[in-house]
Amino acid sequence: MAIISVIVTYLSIHFNLDFNVDLTLLSIAIVFPLVFNIRGAFRRREKALEHMSQFRSAMKTVYFYIQMSFNLKKEDKDKLEGILEEISDAVISQLENNGTKPQEVDGKIKKLHDFTLELTEFIPSKVKDRIFRYMNALQEGFENAYAINTHRTPQSLKAYCLVFIYLFPLVYAPTIIYNIGAEQNAWVVYFIILLTEFILISLYNIQDQMEYPFDNDGPDDVKLDSFKINR
Repeated sequence: MAIISVIVTYLSIHFNLDFNVDLTLLSIAIVFPLVFNIRGAFRRREKALEHMSQFRSAMKTVYFYIQMSFNLKKEDKDKLEGILEEISDAVISQLENNGTKPQEVDGKIKKLHDFTLELTEFIPSKVKDRIFRYMNALQEGFENAYAINTHRTPQSLKAYCLVFIYLFPLVYAPTIIYNIGAEQNAWVVYFIILLTEFILISLYNIQDQMEYPFDNDGPDDVKLDSFKINR
């Protein structure tokens, strides 16, 4: 963007291209959809935090109910805890690596469900019902987080913003030259155009980073390690 801006500004000054355009239209064409995308990406990140919190709290509740089942053998408790750790690791790996095979997590949760059914006679019915209820919340938390990770903000709107950001110097440079005059203030023209383009492309990159909340590529990403069962 810096190279494009410099080239367009140089050509505009060299060929004396200047005209007066109402930049309000360009603001509507770029800034409004860009802000809309940023707000959407931020809401996705907040929702992701909410669903991951639900996932971990449900997982820890199941763990505590298992510990409360005094009739269970230590070997059975250890196996159930091991399955919960497998679910935790599988979910973190699936989200962190942008995985497209949630069947692995589904298999781990089904393994927990089946093994709990095998131990029905050792677990009080009320405790068993609560375990299954929180297992449902666990599954729901993962499904919601996985849906956020898989489905992005509208790609057509992102492409629209990017195209207009690249086209912006073609209109903006001659307009700035018209308003300021390039003969005595050429460096001011370059500075204003480069600064404006830097702001626009930075906002676009911020939105793009926030749209992938689980890949650990950026300071605002979700810290997945804090949602492991044993953190």
